[in-house]
Amino acid sequence: MNYSRKDLVQTDATMNQMRNSIYILASFMEKNGVLDLKEKLRKMGQNIAKTYIRYWKPTNFVDISNLKDVIATIYQKVFNSSTSIEINDVENLIKVQDYRCALCKYHYDNIEIAGCEIILGMVSETISLINKESSNPSSLILEPYEVKESRAFGNKTCVQLYKYKTGRTS
Repeated sequence: MNYSRKDLVQTDATMNQMRNSIYILASFMEKNGVLDLKEKLRKMGQNIAKTYIRYWKPTNFVDISNLKDVIATIYQKVFNSSTSIEINDVENLIKVQDYRCALCKYHYDNIEIAGCEIILGMVSETISLINKESSNPSSLILEPYEVKESRAFGNKTCVQLYKYKTGRTS
């Protein structure tokens, strides 16, 4: 049976194949001396967002008032994750604690990278793409900051951090 990308976005597909592929790819790249693996995974996430947003968009703009809801919706709808989200408006940081990270289910002893680097890239790019089309002056830009904790490293949850900038930048 052939599915279009639009069909696939509407399904509840398992992340097992993607998760396994990420760690096989990461291991291969590390063994072959590929530099900037973190940036390459984030770029993968950004590229996924550029395709995904053509078929599903959680809102028409994102500002500080709906930021938590939009992030929670993306994590839940795309990754089937359960999250808690904190916004630190002094440091312009967003902390997402992901209790069921689809890309970091297991601890890997031989890998120094978390699969959720892809999530950092995808979520930040999704929000940036939404706001690129928005004329709302209070929209914001989200940037990946760091994976602070990961189940792939043996932590109980994944914790991803984003930086945000308010106001139009273009």
